[in-house]
Amino acid sequence: MGGAMLAGWLAGGIAPESFTVVDPYLAEAPAGVTLLREAPADAAPFDVVLLGFKPQQLADSAAPIVPLVSEGTVLLSVLAGVDLETLRRLFPAARAIVRVMPNLAAAMGKSPIGLVGEGDAASRAEVDGLMAPLGQAEWLTGEDRMDLVTALAGSGPAFVYRMIDALASGAAELGLPRDQADRLALAMVEGAAALAAASPNSPGELADRVASPGGTTRAGLDVLDAEGRIAALMTDTLRAARDRSAEMTREARARG
Repeated sequence: MGGAMLAGWLAGGIAPESFTVVDPYLAEAPAGVTLLREAPADAAPFDVVLLGFKPQQLADSAAPIVPLVSEGTVLLSVLAGVDLETLRRLFPAARAIVRVMPNLAAAMGKSPIGLVGEGDAASRAEVDGLMAPLGQAEWLTGEDRMDLVTALAGSGPAFVYRMIDALASGAAELGLPRDQADRLALAMVEGAAALAAASPNSPGELADRVASPGGTTRAGLDVLDAEGRIAALMTDTLRAARDRSAEMTREARARG
């Protein structure tokens, strides 16, 4: 995820010399970006620090990062399930701490981004500026909503990919060559998403506008809508991902 965000920032025009990546395994960084194998022991504190490793690595990874975080540092975290209380306990000197939940579309500037954190108006404005090249950022009114945003914005692409695959699989089952079904399904979803983004109508309204009474679209929608099946499926899917995020929060607190 950190790599996708870095790609989005570079594509958005931020100078590569502004970034230092600390990664013991990364083969190479983009041109101009400093790559270190471990956190520098003698470096001055950074203006912004992004935590982008696995949540389970936090306990071991935090110690060498602490000296890089001072009262002038904005700490950003994309660690699913690691709450603000845990981050503040580990990085007490930070000027502001913000949890960030994007997805891989940040590399193209097309990610939804959930934000929740602490800090003054200037810190929030700084974070807004950093998020602008990555996509559509939304500040949440409470940290308790971050688990659901993790499910929707963070895990959501996987659910969409599964639906695209299901559409193509269904078309192949009914007679289209699979490679052709894949191409048509992808093109259809790309166009539908672009139209929905540009339309003043909600996706639900657009679905009804496409569906003529007694037509082919209405016949298909009647299957999806029967007994609320697609709404129930999506609710159950998001609930499972949300609950796992909440469980990871409890696990992170226990480790911390």
